[in-house]
Amino acid sequence: MTARAFPEIAALDIGEFWFPDDEPWAGELGVVVAYAIRRREGVLLFDTGFGFGNPELEARYRQTGRRVADVLGEAGIRLAEVDLVANCHLHVDHAGQNASLPGIPIHVQRAELARARAGGYTILEWIDGPGVEYLEADGDHELVPGIRVVSTPGHSPGHQSLVVDQRDGPVVLTGQAAYGLDEWRGTPGREGATSAADRAAYGASLARLRAIDPSRVLFAHDRRPWSR
Repeated sequence: MTARAFPEIAALDIGEFWFPDDEPWAGELGVVVAYAIRRREGVLLFDTGFGFGNPELEARYRQTGRRVADVLGEAGIRLAEVDLVANCHLHVDHAGQNASLPGIPIHVQRAELARARAGGYTILEWIDGPGVEYLEADGDHELVPGIRVVSTPGHSPGHQSLVVDQRDGPVVLTGQAAYGLDEWRGTPGREGATSAADRAAYGASLARLRAIDPSRVLFAHDRRPWSR
């Protein structure tokens, strides 16, 4: 009998930005972390970071985006190996390079894509374009064997997180369902509950992720992981 092969999870340091004066943590540096999950069949990319060429956004956040192909290459992964994409949600810092990945199925919640396409929510030309293929879902589901989507609305109407089976137990990729390590631990620091679009849903989603009893937790806006 052969040992089960578990996916490898690689953190991708895909961008940085500065909090503007009218937001919490004004003047502080923020980070954006995507993840590559390497399976036997290919690579699942969780989030695509900022897009490029929007002066209004650049003036406000002074962001530095990094191209998906470059950060994958630093992790020893070729862009051609990516066969699936999932976004935790479709804000510009998480889905900004979706349009540069034609022909690769992008998994989203139906409510999130509907909100994005309604306008006033994201930069549409960054998330949509020729050859961009979205696969919409409603709620929890298995994405591929050993990797499942957990619906975690609150920060956005169709936010979703990933749970990846590993030898030492499930690993949760929160996306922005928890802002970072401090919020997950319940210690002072950056948190997303106060500014959530739906605070009740945000709290319920965070509770759902904690109930999974993960061995590790990874965040989209904090390079520091949590482990039990």
